[in-house]
Amino acid sequence: MSRVVFVASGKGGVGKSVFASNLGATYAERGLKVVLVDMNIGLRNLDIYMGLENKVIFDVADVLDQVVSIKKAMVRDRRFQNLYLLATTQKREKFKAKPEDVKSLYDQLRERFDIIIVDGPAGVNEELRIASTGVDLAVMVATPEYVSLRDADMVEQTLRRFGVKDRVYIVNKVNKVFLASGRLPSVETITSIMKVPLLGIIQYDDSIHLAANCGSPIVFQGDSYITRNFNKIADRLIGY
Repeated sequence: MSRVVFVASGKGGVGKSVFASNLGATYAERGLKVVLVDMNIGLRNLDIYMGLENKVIFDVADVLDQVVSIKKAMVRDRRFQNLYLLATTQKREKFKAKPEDVKSLYDQLRERFDIIIVDGPAGVNEELRIASTGVDLAVMVATPEYVSLRDADMVEQTLRRFGVKDRVYIVNKVNKVFLASGRLPSVETITSIMKVPLLGIIQYDDSIHLAANCGSPIVFQGDSYITRNFNKIADRLIGY
C-alpha cells in the first residue's frame, strides 16, 4: 500500500531536505517506486541535493494549475529505475493551490508509487497546512538544541491539529562528544520535550553534507555506518 511521508521541521538548517533525499534514495536502493515531492514553496533544495537542478523544467505549481501532467513535470533520477523528483516553484506568488488540490495530487501519486516523500516547508504557516493535507505520516527533523526541539514540538502539535494521525521525529546532526559531555540535551531530555516516538538519531558527519552539496545522497556511496543507520530508520518508518 502506498504511503505519503511528510518531512517537517520547526526551523531551517536542521537538515530536513538532506534527510528527505537520503530517505528516498534508501527506499529506491531497495527497488521500491519512490517520488520525492518538494513542497518547500519558494525555497526548493531537493533538486540540488539530488543533482537534478538542470533537469527541472516544470514544477508542482504547473501540475496543480493543470499546465502540464504529473508525468511531464517529474524528473527521473537515472541512477535508479524508479526514483523521481517533482520540484516545487521558486516563486511563492505562483503557488495558489488549495488543500484539496494537494490531496488530489498525492492520491494520484499513490496510484504509481510505493513511497511518496514530501519535503515540507519549515515552521508553522499556511503552507504547512496545505502541504500536509492527506499525508499518512509526518517525520519531524530536529537538532539536539533546545530551540530546534521546541520548534519541532510546536510543528508536531500543529500537524496533529491538522489531522495527521501518525507523527514521529528524528534527531539530526548529533555530536556524540558534546552529547556525552552534557553540553547538549540528553536523549532523556529530548524525549521529554518531544511527545511522539523517536525514529532515530543521525550523527553529525561532514561527509553527509559534502555528498548532498555534490548532488549525491550519501546512501548512494555504498555501505557505511550512515547507510546502515538510514536503512534502520527506513525499516522503522515502514512499521508505522
